[in-house]
Amino acid sequence: MLRDSIAMHSRNDGDYHMSLKGKTAIITGSNSGIGLGVAHELARAGADVVLNSFTDRAEDHKLAEDLAAEHGVKARYIQADMSKGDECRKLIESAGVCDILVNNAGIQHVAPIDEFPVEKWDAIIAINMSSAFHTTAAALPLMRKAGWGRVINIASAHGLTASPFKSAYVTAKHGIVGMTKTVALETAREQITCNAICPGYVLTPLVEAQIPDTAKKYDMSEDEVKQKVILERQPSKEFATVEQIGGTAVFLCSSAAEQITGTTISVDGGWTAL
Repeated sequence: MLRDSIAMHSRNDGDYHMSLKGKTAIITGSNSGIGLGVAHELARAGADVVLNSFTDRAEDHKLAEDLAAEHGVKARYIQADMSKGDECRKLIESAGVCDILVNNAGIQHVAPIDEFPVEKWDAIIAINMSSAFHTTAAALPLMRKAGWGRVINIASAHGLTASPFKSAYVTAKHGIVGMTKTVALETAREQITCNAICPGYVLTPLVEAQIPDTAKKYDMSEDEVKQKVILERQPSKEFATVEQIGGTAVFLCSSAAEQITGTTISVDGGWTAL
């Protein structure tokens, strides 16, 4: 009886695993890693997808073609350099529609703050934080016109805590969390939400590629490197997956998440519980 009640509630008030058919999602920095994983999960739920990165290669456009064929949705690739504010805004304008915006683009550099290259600081702040300001500012009028929207910022466990030698990255991710709260308050009376997903370590091709060299550096096996070095601060001792991050994004687009706004969702194996 309880199960029937829940099922009826879902039918009456919106499917909690709603189809995103008819929605268009723009995902920045999405020709690999987390961004591409999120794009696939949104497309699996029925959303049309706009992929993005700073390159403009045949293989970038092929990614969009393959994604469209796999999930039966429309997909295209639009080149835009997320370090440049005008190109961030042009990405949204070129797409012409944006129901779901996933601000994912990011880079990293590790160095003590007194040795941190100024150009690296500027690039990380521009790509990891300022790009989200520009894309969100350009996307909100389109969402308001449509009467519905979702802004999903891919922050990090480093948006809630810190590590040494990552001053620019930690600063940018903390900034993204702060902007998430502000946008949520500005749109609280509308059918628009803004939230941040805060992953811990995610098994992406970039992380996988670093494991053999790290193993050599520490004279460890690759399994030891994963457990003792990379996942040192992740209590589960397991990587999150791009599919899990994408699934969290799909949830934030569902009717079950209509009253979730201005907050962070950690997908970090318990990292921020420490």
